[in-house]
Amino acid sequence: MSSASVSAAGTRTVLADALFPARQVLARDAALVVGGAVLTGLAAQISVPVPGSPVPVTGQTFAALLVGTSLGAGRGFLSLALYTLAGMAGMPWFAEGTSGAVAPSFGYVLGMLLAATVVGALARRGGDRGVLSTAGTMVLGSAVIYAVGVPYLAVAADLSLSAAVAAGLTPFLLGDALKAALAMGALPTAWKLLGGREH
Repeated sequence: MSSASVSAAGTRTVLADALFPARQVLARDAALVVGGAVLTGLAAQISVPVPGSPVPVTGQTFAALLVGTSLGAGRGFLSLALYTLAGMAGMPWFAEGTSGAVAPSFGYVLGMLLAATVVGALARRGGDRGVLSTAGTMVLGSAVIYAVGVPYLAVAADLSLSAAVAAGLTPFLLGDALKAALAMGALPTAWKLLGGREH
C-alpha cells in the first residue's frame, strides 16, 4: 500500500476515490452521491415477497451497504439520505416501487442510512480490503439495519418483538449470508485489481 493512501490520522482511501480520482472533487462527489442513491433505488426493485412478512427480500440492503463501503461514511450517509428523502417525497423507488414513510418496512430504510455511515467509516480504515474484514463489515452493517428496522416493524405493524423478529429478521438471514459472501469476493478483488492505483 502506498503511503499516499494513508492520512496522518491513519485512515485510507475508499474504493470510489481509487476508481475515480478527480481534480474537481466536489463535482465528482456530487455525482457519486446521486449515483449511490439511484443504485439503491434500482436495487430496491429487485424484490421477492416473503410469505407472512410485510418486508420483501430486495437488493436494497446490499446496495446500501455497497454504497456506504465504496463511498465512505460522509458520502455514503449523503447518498442514503438523498435516497430516503426523495422516497419520502414521493419518488417510487423504495421496495416494490413504493414511496412515503408509512410502510412497516420504512424502518429498514432508516437503518440503511445509519448502516451506510458505519460501513463507510470501517472501509476508510481498511474494512473492505480483506475477505474476513469485509465479512465483518457486512455483518455489522446488516446488524445495524435490523437494529432499527425490526423495532420499527414491531411498532408500525403492532407486533410483539418476537413476532417482529420472526417476520422481519429470521427469513432474511440466509440471503444476508449470500450477500456477505458476494461482498467478500467482490470488494477485496477490486482492491487487488487496482493495485498501486489506490492513492
